[in-house]
Amino acid sequence: MPILIDLFFTFAKIGMFTFGGGYAMISLIENTCVENKKWITHDEMMTVTVIAESTPGPIAINCATYVGYKKGEFPGAIAATLGMVLPSFVIIYLISKFLNHFLEITWVANAFKGIKIAVGILIVDAAIKMLKKMKKKPMQVIMVCFAVVSMILINVFALNISSMVLMLASAVIGIVVFSINNNLRMEHMKE
Repeated sequence: MPILIDLFFTFAKIGMFTFGGGYAMISLIENTCVENKKWITHDEMMTVTVIAESTPGPIAINCATYVGYKKGEFPGAIAATLGMVLPSFVIIYLISKFLNHFLEITWVANAFKGIKIAVGILIVDAAIKMLKKMKKKPMQVIMVCFAVVSMILINVFALNISSMVLMLASAVIGIVVFSINNNLRMEHMKE
């Protein structure tokens, strides 16, 4: 039972004090679950981030569900997921219920302008941490460079291309490269 309470309050704290959505939360989830509590390894965090991004649902909730399941099976998954969702739900509900023109309040609008900058920094921080800890195999480095250059070109030329297209292209390239490497390894073993 204590792990369920710990999971709930850990993810409630992350959910309550993180603005900017799932990508901004990745850095905090990693800091809490990998470095502080040691619930999962960094490699697991990287894998979960990729899987959470490519499955339906918000990335932070998917990460919380995975960590919860790993630590407390199905009840742990529920506790972590509720912890992640409940604070945001309550805050948004109260704002929508009692403050019709919440964002028209000058100090709130200015606060959100500052929060946008912090969110960008949190997303870049998560990306840098993942890049630093990534195994530097040639194919992985090429894929990262391809993705970064693609995203820059897409933004510079204001192209309307979904990030899912890039993810699918990367998956196809990964499968092709893995198949080629596997075939070469099998041929080498036969010799």
